[in-house]
Amino acid sequence: MSKVLSNKDNLQVIYEDNHIIVVNKRAGDLVQGDKTGDTPLSDVIKNYIAQKYNKPGNVYLGTVHRLDRPTTGLVIFSKTSKALPRLNKLFVSKDISKTYWALVKNRPEKDADTLIHWLKKNPKNNKSTAYIKEVPDSKKAILHYKIIKKLDNYFLLEVNLETGRHHQIRSQLSSIGSPIKGDLKYGFDRSNKDASISLHARNIQFTHPVSKDDINITAPLPKDPIWNACL
Repeated sequence: MSKVLSNKDNLQVIYEDNHIIVVNKRAGDLVQGDKTGDTPLSDVIKNYIAQKYNKPGNVYLGTVHRLDRPTTGLVIFSKTSKALPRLNKLFVSKDISKTYWALVKNRPEKDADTLIHWLKKNPKNNKSTAYIKEVPDSKKAILHYKIIKKLDNYFLLEVNLETGRHHQIRSQLSSIGSPIKGDLKYGFDRSNKDASISLHARNIQFTHPVSKDDINITAPLPKDPIWNACL
């Protein structure tokens, strides 16, 4: 088991062993390839592994989960076909704990709360709408949040998900009048300079699918004065 920091292609590897690799995704990075044709993070990691270990031919890498392109933070990939289905199972059974940090300008009505909505995705504009009651083709979404810091102009929320829906945190926080800083799509009034949104996958905890060790990983925050003020 090893911990590595790599600057290759600005790839920040937070944790790596024989079976898994966890990276701190930058804003703008694609986790998997899409219609844009931009190089996805998965290809960058494959190149990193090939070079680091002098691996000829194709490098195996399994994508376990995703983060939205403007979001930052922890993403897990599988380096072996043995680990991938086991990691997938952990996500399905909700045996992986993920904690997000979100910056919002408008203080939520409650300091801590559980939000329950039904989200309906519109593929045409790649946006999910949150409803307080079930509507056709909607999926139930549950998250828990609490205010953990008051900044000069923003509030830092800690968010934990019970479900993993499309744009869940973004749409649910927007629905209570607290859109995430920089998130124009969900109602924030201006964009961040780097086109990011201030949503960061901060911590992840799970039992290693092969070694059975307890894994607890925290991602450094983006280099930004407002994020710096959160520490």
